[in-house]
Amino acid sequence: MAPTLAVRRESWPLAGVFRISRGARRTAHTVLVELRDGDAAGRGECVPYSRYGESVESVVESIEGLRGDLERGLGREALAGAMGPGAARNAVDCALWDLEAKRSGRRVWEAPPETTPGMSPGMSPGTSPRTPPDPVVTAYTLGIDEPDAMRAAAARHAGRPLLKVKLDGERVAERVAAVREGAPGARIIVDANEAWSAETLRYRLPELAELGVELVEQPLPAGADAALAGIERAVPVAADESCHTRADLPGLAGRYDVVNVKLDKTGGLTEALALRDAARAAGFGIMVGCMLATSLAMAPALLVAQGARFVDLDGPLLLARDREPGLDYRPDGRVAPPPRGLWG
Repeated sequence: MAPTLAVRRESWPLAGVFRISRGARRTAHTVLVELRDGDAAGRGECVPYSRYGESVESVVESIEGLRGDLERGLGREALAGAMGPGAARNAVDCALWDLEAKRSGRRVWEAPPETTPGMSPGMSPGTSPRTPPDPVVTAYTLGIDEPDAMRAAAARHAGRPLLKVKLDGERVAERVAAVREGAPGARIIVDANEAWSAETLRYRLPELAELGVELVEQPLPAGADAALAGIERAVPVAADESCHTRADLPGLAGRYDVVNVKLDKTGGLTEALALRDAARAAGFGIMVGCMLATSLAMAPALLVAQGARFVDLDGPLLLARDREPGLDYRPDGRVAPPPRGLWG
């Protein structure tokens, strides 16, 4: 029996103002997809991102354009040919994974190897998440603020094992030093969101290494990152905006050490798993990241995060409220696999 499609726009207030190099936000705008087949309903959530030319309206329109195919039974095997990577395909792909699990009565990772669905061309059997996921340590993100405010925020979260610090082009070392003072025992990674130049990166990386920073995300603009090949990297550098799918990997060699896998970039769990495995095979370290969204958006990414070097799936922690049921975020910084009622 083919499912029926429902698409819903949602807005989730943040716990406070969240600033990155591109601006400040107070609300997370998401799109929810539900595919229902009798009593079985599969859900997926995505975050349209203007940096990639997306809006809530364009994503909803794209999904609605696929309504006829989905309600005639389009599966994940054919989805990649019907829709390009991005937020819209992510919500649909994850809803299809969830629907398959709900129909079968098995968790996503319990499907036997010979019947695991969603194997697209070029994917190996190891790309399917057939191993029960374990809890993983996630970063907690601190937005850009005055150094004193960032020090205080770090102190409030000093018990977390991993902090992620958003930065722009100003007062970089001062802000990171403030976070280090506030949380001396935490591991620190930083994210510049394309705000730096190659000239400043040459001296910033050694400064950040002295402050114990373990990773720098996307310091240079995507498309202007060829300079990374000629810069000695005292701290590993991760590709975020420069890496969406497996097709991007050849152009990252020699420039990046780590790739940040996000479902809203890959276009869903199917390609995210394939990208993770291909990146590992090519020698890249793996980071799994997220947009500002609820636990429903994080849940499938937890399968990708198994064994990842860095995990940043803290979106719900930055919201004023989360979806119910949500993920179990524990005091020790770990987040547990999703309950059946949430996803998968």
